[in-house]
Order: sequence, then C-alpha cells, then structure tokens
Amino acid sequence: MTTLFLHPPFDKSDVLAAILPEARLRSRPATLEGYALAGDDGARIALVPRPGTAVAGRLAEPSEDERARLDFAMAALGAAPVPVTMPGADGAAAYVFADAPPDSAAPEPTGEARQWLIEAMGEAMDQFGRRPATDMPFLMHGISIRALGRARGPETQIPNRLGSELGPGDVMPERRLRPYAHYFGMEEHRLRHRRHDGGVSPTLERAVFTSGDAVTVLPYDPRRDAVLLIEQFRAGPYARRDPRPWCLETVAGRCDRAEPPEATARREAEEEAGLTLGRLERITAFYPSPGIMSEYIVAFVGEADLGRSGGTHGLAEEDEDIRSLVLARGEAMAAVASGEINCAPLILSLLWLDANAARLRAAWAGL
Repeated sequence: MTTLFLHPPFDKSDVLAAILPEARLRSRPATLEGYALAGDDGARIALVPRPGTAVAGRLAEPSEDERARLDFAMAALGAAPVPVTMPGADGAAAYVFADAPPDSAAPEPTGEARQWLIEAMGEAMDQFGRRPATDMPFLMHGISIRALGRARGPETQIPNRLGSELGPGDVMPERRLRPYAHYFGMEEHRLRHRRHDGGVSPTLERAVFTSGDAVTVLPYDPRRDAVLLIEQFRAGPYARRDPRPWCLETVAGRCDRAEPPEATARREAEEEAGLTLGRLERITAFYPSPGIMSEYIVAFVGEADLGRSGGTHGLAEEDEDIRSLVLARGEAMAAVASGEINCAPLILSLLWLDANAARLRAAWAGL
C-alpha cells in the first residue's frame, strides 16, 4: 500500500469528497520539502519542484480503489504521482505536474475558485471507469467551463417580483447522469418538483445540454453611430439543414477562467475583432433556451472606435474563422426587421442599443 502526500486543497474533506464520495480516508498532517503549489487561471492546482519551499498537507494510505480514483482525478489536472522523500514515510508519492507545468504560484483556492474545483472534479470523476485517464486532460477544458458556471450559479441575483416563491428546495432530485462529455456536455436528470397548486409532480425525465456561462458584447461607435458584427460558421443551423449556416452575431465567448464577465468581454473583443474596448455597459443576463440548455449569457455593449475595423480574426488554436463588418445602426436594425439577423443574442443587443443609443451617444461622445 503506497503512502500518498495529499497537497492542498485535496487534503481537505470538501474537495476530497468530490473524488472519494464514499470514502473515509484516514490521514495525518505532514510537510513536503522542496515543492510548492502551482496553478493556472483555470481549475488546475498541483505541485512543482521548488527548492527552499515546503507544502503543508496530509499523508494517507488509500486503498487500491481510492488510489485509482485519486490518480485519475489528478491525471485530469495534468499531474502524476512521483516518489518523494519524507521522514517516516518510506515509499511516499506526491502529485506533481507533468509536462508544461504552470509557472505561477497558487494559493489554496477559496470561495468561487474552490467551488469551481469541486464541481470540476465531480464531473471529471463521472468519467472514471468509462474513459482512460489519458483522455481527461483534453476533456478538462470543457468540464472546467461547465464547472465554473455551476460554481457561479448559486450566486446569481435575480429579482423576483412576479415569480412564485418556489425555489431549489422545491426540487426533489432522484438521479443525475452525464452520458456525454466533450467541449459541451449532456446531463440527464430524473426528478420531481413542487407544483403551483401545492402538489408534487410525477417523476420527470429531463435532458439538459450543458455549456457553461458566456458573455456577448456588441461594439458600438457612438460618434459614427455604428456597430461591429461578426460572421462565422455555426453547427446548429447546419444540423437543422439551414441553407445559410453562417450567422451574423455579436462578439462572444465562454467564461473559462477566473475573471469577471467584463474582463471576458474585453478579451473576446480583442480576439474576435481586434478591438480594444472603452466603456462597457451591461445590457442584461439571460438563459437563451432554459427548457433544454444550462447556458447563461451576460450581455454587454462596448464603446469602440470602428474607423479602421473589419477583416478576419479569431484564434488559430481554436480553428476560428471570423469575419467582422461595420454597419450603421440603422442598417443593422433593418437586417433585424428583414430576418437576415437571426441570432437571438444579437437581436436582443441591437434592440436594446436602438432604445438606448441617444443616451449612450450623449454620455460617451457628448452628442
């Protein structure tokens, strides 16, 4: 039986429970010399060799199944067990980043970051016994995006003046399966819920397409009264056999790192349109299709100088092929009226902008 050094936060019960839900792993305090915690801006944290430093954690002697689950979880984060020397623990091992470890030091995650890691580990472990550990680093990008959305979900602030008083406590879950996990995912839920008449529903089967949170941002030039749109191929219309699977859209992107939505909007504007945005105004946040999708979008309009904008953009590593075009606001609204613009987030953003353009032009450009 191998002795394992568990580094923070995997030495704590809340994080460990996502990997070993039924276990009561016995452990004792220990300090590992010559290593430090490292991480990135996602849900990854493990050890890297660093002379002159030390990490306080715990020593454990897991069973064969517990060890297999721990190895699988840490492989998903890009770490593997390596032999380490510790007093009183012959044959000990610790989880160290393998190839291309992160450069940045990582404090033990707290708050949203900690819940993000717990959610990511929980979904990753759904693949234990179904996929080889070597598949997991590739899958973790999508898993991490979805996990961040679930970590942020409970903190969503939604006014409730018109809705009922029904809430999370009125849902009675019976089973959850994740039959598909890639960049996007699928969850199958079996549940009951409280009805508006006070009764309880029968057991329901509901499938949910899971994709994590996202942002959209409509670049707006108040001096020119113009907007920037992007166009790219979209698999959804293609799967529907739409003869025009290239869509006009806003700049958009997934929330895939520990940053506020405003920062994601600015980063995506640079990647997809080559724009550095000025002031941002939040339009709203919404579920585009809550009956079938968990996606939650925060929409912005962003101040931009569009005098020299246009052309093609996108990240080569994401196979993006994005055409950007600048239109007068009136021309964009005409495209909404004609049906040429058929992307819901863009329609919503343009309608909002059309109602608020005079205010923004006065505030942003003194017009």
